[in-house]
Amino acid sequence: MTPSLTALLCLGLSVGLRPQVQAGTLPKPTIWAEPGSVIPWGSPVTIWCQGTLGVWEFYLNKEGSSPPWYRQLSLEPGDQGKLSIPHMTQDYAGRYHCYYLRPTGWSESSDPLELVVTEVHSKPTLSALPSPVVTSGGNVTLQCGSWEGLDGFILTKEGEPKSSWTLDAQRGPHGETQALLPVGRVTPSHRWMFRCHGFYRDTPQVWSAPSEPLELLVPGVSGKPSLLTPQGPVVASGQSLTLQCRSDVGYDRFALSQEGRQALPQHPGRQPQAGLSQADFPLGPVTNTHAGRYRCYGGHNLSSEWSAPSDPLDILVAGWFPDTPSLSVQPGPVVASGENVTLLCQSGSTKETFLLSKEGAARPPLRLRSKYRGGHFQAEFSMSPVTSAHNGTYRCYSSLSSNPYLLSHASAPLELAVSGGSEVGALPPTEPGPQTGLKWYLNVLIGVSVAFVLLPLILLVRHWGQSRRRKSAQGEADFYPAAGAADPEPKDTGLQSSSCPAAATQDQALYAAVKDTQPEDGVQLDHPNRQDADPQEGTYAQVNHSRSRLRRGVATSPSSLSGRLLDTKDRQAEEDRQRDGQAAASEAPQDVTYAQLNHSTFRRETAPPAPQSAEPPEEPSVYAALAVR
Repeated sequence: MTPSLTALLCLGLSVGLRPQVQAGTLPKPTIWAEPGSVIPWGSPVTIWCQGTLGVWEFYLNKEGSSPPWYRQLSLEPGDQGKLSIPHMTQDYAGRYHCYYLRPTGWSESSDPLELVVTEVHSKPTLSALPSPVVTSGGNVTLQCGSWEGLDGFILTKEGEPKSSWTLDAQRGPHGETQALLPVGRVTPSHRWMFRCHGFYRDTPQVWSAPSEPLELLVPGVSGKPSLLTPQGPVVASGQSLTLQCRSDVGYDRFALSQEGRQALPQHPGRQPQAGLSQADFPLGPVTNTHAGRYRCYGGHNLSSEWSAPSDPLDILVAGWFPDTPSLSVQPGPVVASGENVTLLCQSGSTKETFLLSKEGAARPPLRLRSKYRGGHFQAEFSMSPVTSAHNGTYRCYSSLSSNPYLLSHASAPLELAVSGGSEVGALPPTEPGPQTGLKWYLNVLIGVSVAFVLLPLILLVRHWGQSRRRKSAQGEADFYPAAGAADPEPKDTGLQSSSCPAAATQDQALYAAVKDTQPEDGVQLDHPNRQDADPQEGTYAQVNHSRSRLRRGVATSPSSLSGRLLDTKDRQAEEDRQRDGQAAASEAPQDVTYAQLNHSTFRRETAPPAPQSAEPPEEPSVYAALAVR
């Protein structure tokens, strides 16, 4: 028995052989340790042994230790005994039993107590394969590993229900050891938090430090949060980086996952404003391990369920490769809206991919496979047509397909300015700029020249059309034949006779006002400036188009002329009947257009006397027949 152990006994311990009395006749006691049976190195622990009332002595036995036994005397009859250890070391680690003595005999031995000391060896690793993010009802494999050649691992599940598994380690080809444990049907009904310890076979109660905790995250269906970074998706190596996970659902906590990584850091949510919860995840200074694809999740403190994942966010770390590509633009850094622009990224070293990023843009950079041309690896980023949204500062990077999230150094920045059609003075003093401006001036000059050529042609065609319509109107004004002469030959009005039977029986009325028309065929219209002219006078033409025989009617007018015209009604009717008979004998039915002219005032001129005929000369008529061909 060591002196240090003697001092730890509260009521005093004596060492001696177990008395030769009959054992096992009394109920066995209960043994436990506080605050627990797994104690970090250097922490205090107390071993308790509880029996029945009237115990005189308690005995504590450690397996593997030779006698003497440890004994605790009770100053007065009681039912408990304890052993206090102020600093836990590997000397106290082991398996313990206790029993007690009463005047009637010995008790049975208690169940064993395993007292474990941790943090003696380096902590192992714990990972979930293929990922710690598991769909509900899915399976996952937990893996404990160590580079210290540990013989076994203890995998514990925290929370309720609490479980532990002892796993035999398998040695790898490079001296590492590991053990696998399949876990099936993971559900969001409770939390899945695990830790792993390692040990050597000859000291199974001396454990390593615990691994980092691993929580399996089971996404749910509640509203997904959004993930963003104020620094943008491309950051330089060594730069500080913060990812922000936010949601309007009001989550109490947020978790961040990186594709291909096991860590799932969690931060409590805060409310920067009403109705919005957010958590910041600082990741700086940035190294190559921070490059990758991220997602975040939201959860509530009183629930083990998590939200749906956010949209992925790619973090690209620049400056990992020593290469620095070059960036140029065609036709120039200042272009007019609507033009086609090409940004050319080139590198002298072997690179498989080129990326083009715009400063301040939230979208990920554009990616293109490189092509080898003219001794350079290059990629052409086309923008057609450009708008004001393309204004900004651009940079390009190169990368390898083996790790697309690690980039080269950034190229020199290139400023692209997209000007509108009237912004002719926005060209900076750069070499390609005047070429672009000259091209724009030539386009404007060509447009103006075409306008000067087309405008006279348009005016000439319009004038020719108006002249043609005036001549057509004058031709249709031949509606007064000479007195006593035969009916004039019908004139073409430009109208086409209809061959449709329905149109042959339909009368069409067409009114046209005739102003200052020169009188023809012996009829002269009074000019409006005559003093005796009727203020309401006007010349109207009513054109009745019908398929009928040529005939004449009597003109009626609301003016003062109507009385004199009615005097000749009887004679005109007789003449019409005679002409109808002649027309019926000599002509076939034809399309005729009648024009009835109503004019308030006019004067009549009589043509020279016609040759002697059996019929008296005709009075001038106010009807004119217009033949329609």
